[in-house]
Amino acid sequence: REAEGAEYYSMVRALKAIDLATLALLVIDAGAGVTRQDQRLAERVDAAGNPIVIVLNKWDLLDNEAKDLVRAQVADMLGFVSYAPAMEISAKTGRGAHRLYPALVNAVDAYRKRVPTASLNRALAAAQAAQPAPHGARVLYATQGATDPPTFTLFTSKQLPPSYLRYLERSIREHFGFGPTPLKLRARRRAS
Repeated sequence: REAEGAEYYSMVRALKAIDLATLALLVIDAGAGVTRQDQRLAERVDAAGNPIVIVLNKWDLLDNEAKDLVRAQVADMLGFVSYAPAMEISAKTGRGAHRLYPALVNAVDAYRKRVPTASLNRALAAAQAAQPAPHGARVLYATQGATDPPTFTLFTSKQLPPSYLRYLERSIREHFGFGPTPLKLRARRRAS
């Protein structure tokens, strides 16, 4: 009973910290694998719009089969933050820890990145040419309205399906190198 209470208060503290943070390191005990609590914390970070770096600690204690299992759990249970790098480290030995700082710098830079409107519209035109939206819908033009997190407003001819918005988000992420930061896309149908 005491352990459940301690876990509850630990979760409450973590959720409060996420609400105040601008960057999150989600540290997962690789030996235990990805838990539902890890998944809930990642969902909260994603909803808050904060960049996230996943840290798989105690990686050195796993055999190859266990490593494959943890990688599969990350892909399955944390797929909604697939843009976040998963860093395999050992806090005890320091192995892999040297990669954390560059990942954090990259996350903060991407979180504050501003894309010129002309470049954004060229990238979206190329994405639409490669894969047109269904039912004749299209993005007429777009602009970045904010950073922290990068937020884009897309002015469209018709409503875009969520799957196509995810495609456009991936296209923007890849084209401009947004890395481990979430992007927000807001589609606005232009009045006729």
